[in-house]
Parts: sequence; C-alpha cells; structure tokens
Amino acid sequence: MSHVPQVKIPATYMRGGTSKGVFFRLDDLPQVAQTPGAARDALLLRVIGSPDPYGKQIDGMGGGVSSNSKSVILSRSTQPDHDVDYLFGQVSIDKPFVDWSGNCGNLTAAVGAFAISAGLVDAERIPQNGTAIVRIWQVNIQKTIIAHIPITDGAVQETGDFELDGVTFPAAEVQVEFMDPADDSGGSMFPTGNLVDDLEVPGIGTLKATMINAGIPTVFVNADDIGYTGTELQDDINGDPKALAMFETLRVHGAVRMGLVQSVEEAGQRQHTPKIAFVAPPRDYVASSGKKVAAGDVDLLVRALSMGKLHHAMMGTAAVAIGTAAAIPGTLVNQAAGGGDRTSVHFGHPSGTLRVGAEATLEGGEWKVVKAVMSRSARVLMEGWVRVPGDAF
Repeated sequence: MSHVPQVKIPATYMRGGTSKGVFFRLDDLPQVAQTPGAARDALLLRVIGSPDPYGKQIDGMGGGVSSNSKSVILSRSTQPDHDVDYLFGQVSIDKPFVDWSGNCGNLTAAVGAFAISAGLVDAERIPQNGTAIVRIWQVNIQKTIIAHIPITDGAVQETGDFELDGVTFPAAEVQVEFMDPADDSGGSMFPTGNLVDDLEVPGIGTLKATMINAGIPTVFVNADDIGYTGTELQDDINGDPKALAMFETLRVHGAVRMGLVQSVEEAGQRQHTPKIAFVAPPRDYVASSGKKVAAGDVDLLVRALSMGKLHHAMMGTAAVAIGTAAAIPGTLVNQAAGGGDRTSVHFGHPSGTLRVGAEATLEGGEWKVVKAVMSRSARVLMEGWVRVPGDAF
C-alpha cells in the first residue's frame, strides 16, 4: 500500500498579545490553497490539528484552546496606502470548520513584525532605529489597523520590559490603533439601534444587553443578571457544562437579534462571532496568576467567552468593543464603569488588567468612533516549515 508523503510549507509560529498562531505568506502556500475555499480550510485544519475529538490538537500546532487555534495569511496589500493585507482564520478545535467572520486583535500585534521581517513592507518605510508605522488592511472586517513596531539596528525589536497580564515574560511594546472600528456596512455600530436592549432568551428570561459591532460583534450582559460577580476565573465557568450551555444560548440569540445570522442554528455554526461577555462594577479579586487586583485598580470587571469557553485573559478585538462601549454613555459597559464621559477604560479580566482607549462622538444621531488604541507585545517563537500529509488538502 502506497502512502502520500508529507509536504512542507514555510511558516512562522508567533505569539501576539495573549494568543499564538501560525503565520504564512500567501505566496508560500500550495497553489491550491492560495485562494479561499475548501482546500485552504482543509490545509489550515490539518496544520493546527483539527478537528480533534479529544480537544487537545496533539497532531498539530494548536494548543487545545481558542487562543492558540489560529492561523494568519499575509501578503503585500492590494489597497492604496496600506502595506500588508491580513487575513485571519479562527480554527475550530473539535469541528472541521475555519471561521473567517472576524479579526484577532491579539495576533494583530504580531502582523506588523512579521510583515517587516518577511519583506512585505517597503524598505524605505523602515527606520534604522525608532518606530516603523505598518499600515494593515484587515481583510476579514475590511478595516485599517496601524501598528507601531519598534526597530533597532534595522530589525524588529522583540525584547523589552513591557508587561502584559496574561503573558508570562516581558517584551517590546507594540501600540495598535484600530481605525474606525465600528462595522459601518450595515449602518449603526449598534445593530438594533439601541444602546441597551431587552434580550429575550428562551429558558433563561429577558436580560438587559448591549449589542455592539466594534472591533468584533459582542453581546454584553450584566454579571449580576446571570448569577455572577465578574471576578470569575476559567475554572469557575469552563468546568460547568450548564454554564457553558447558558452562555452559548445567550450568544446565539444575541447573534440573531444583531442581524448577524438568520437563525440560532446558523449562529451555532459561526463560533468566532459574536462574542458573549459579562460586566460588573469593580471589586477585589485574585487573578489566575495569583496577582491581587484591587477594586481601586480598575474601572470595571469584564469576562468574555471565545469559541465556547471563558477566555484566560481578553481577546484584543473584544477589548476594542469594551473600550468603544465604555466611551458611550448609557451602555452596560459604561454603566458598570460608573457612567459619564471617558476616553479610556482600565478593566479587570481573569489574568489581570488592561487599558484601552477610544473616543466616541455623536454625529447626526449616530455614535462614531475614530479609533481605539491599546498596547500589546509580540514575539517569534519558531520559524521554518510546517509539515502536513500531502493528501490532507
């Protein structure tokens, strides 16, 4: 019996923010996977090690959690005044599915560094020392992102003393600006037209909810309304099947109410978006690292789920949604932070705290956000080739 040999594909394994993913240059992919479709999806699934009924992704590059089950494809930008096109694929762990419906804000921090090192940014845009401004076109959501990449002796600087809760070791700071982060394809960044809605969820009841499409579509509810305090860590929720089922029910009904899908069945197949999060006023808690977070250290508490599980820190795109919603008086996020006008918010998450800034203005009865800003870090973990069986895609 003959067997098809493995093929090897140039790739880089990178950490960006509190996520990890496999990065590819579009031109390095096998020809059949250079265009969207079943072959590309099958290739990425095999690279990451999905679908895996054991949930561990042992036979691939994934880590058995949503923050490590990610892929990125980059190419020189086809858009005017941009350097690189960034396409993100969230790979399902237990299903044969790659979700292309949204961005990864954490891995965005690694995009600029990879683009420079991979020769996707014109040399004249890279200083010998200082900061390179990389103009990123985010293909999934059709938005511009600006990454500020530190450069030393003409190369990307990855080491430094910037500390990010959720990441063990310090690294160089990368500031990321999400320009016009609200989804303007369907009108308002609040798809229902309301800052707060009554969301009817069968089997759960009617909950107050802020549903916003900025950074990534997100459904926010009050922690107290669903029996939580906002101080929960992963084990408090991820080990409770009933709780996970409740959150998924909230999420899929929120997706329908936001107009993202036509039915809850369709929403169940779209795992990456929307996100479901719950907010609470500040209170003391101990983060997963053992770090004590005092109520006075933060403006509010936020916990968010990704791909059906409570995230160990905070998704970057969800942080954009948090910062945007916090800047708009009347949303549940703004209320949890104490209300009023604000241009930044410092929130507590399971691994510690994070600050994100956003400026909102009311124009013609619609809220607009020029940009949201946060700092992350990124680092190359390994580079070379990934190998997959030749008949896998």
